[in-house]
Amino acid sequence: MKTRSLAVIGSALLLAGSAPSLFGQTANAKPPSLYQRLGGYDRLAAIFDDFAPRLFRDPQFAAFFSGHSTDSNVRQRQRVLELLCQDTGGPCVYTGRPLKQAHDGLAVSDAHWSSFLQQFGASLDLLKVGAAEKGELIALLERYRSDVVQNPVK
Repeated sequence: MKTRSLAVIGSALLLAGSAPSLFGQTANAKPPSLYQRLGGYDRLAAIFDDFAPRLFRDPQFAAFFSGHSTDSNVRQRQRVLELLCQDTGGPCVYTGRPLKQAHDGLAVSDAHWSSFLQQFGASLDLLKVGAAEKGELIALLERYRSDVVQNPVK
């Protein structure tokens, strides 16, 4: 009888310890990453695929995107997606050049940056990205401002 009681108590303890995992939770569960909340890689690709043509059609950005081959455009898309995926908590690793180096000499201004963010925000709105996620993505992009914007030395 004593052995049976110990077995019941042991089983109850094991069951209680695994109860959170039975219900899809763990004791140390991390909140979902921005990457997960956005919907993963395919959702980031959808955002980029709406956003990029907006930027390409904007006359103030024409000089930045003209003269590139289709292959160069595909590679650039991949690098942007890697960066966004990595920085939102996804499984990607950015393999491109440092952003400061990649934008050196392009004379990207504060006005360009503001328009860039406006176009990006319009894509997020069109695709119904939640307000919290939109704010986090914009904040993430703001981290890159000093690497991309090059105010001329006076």
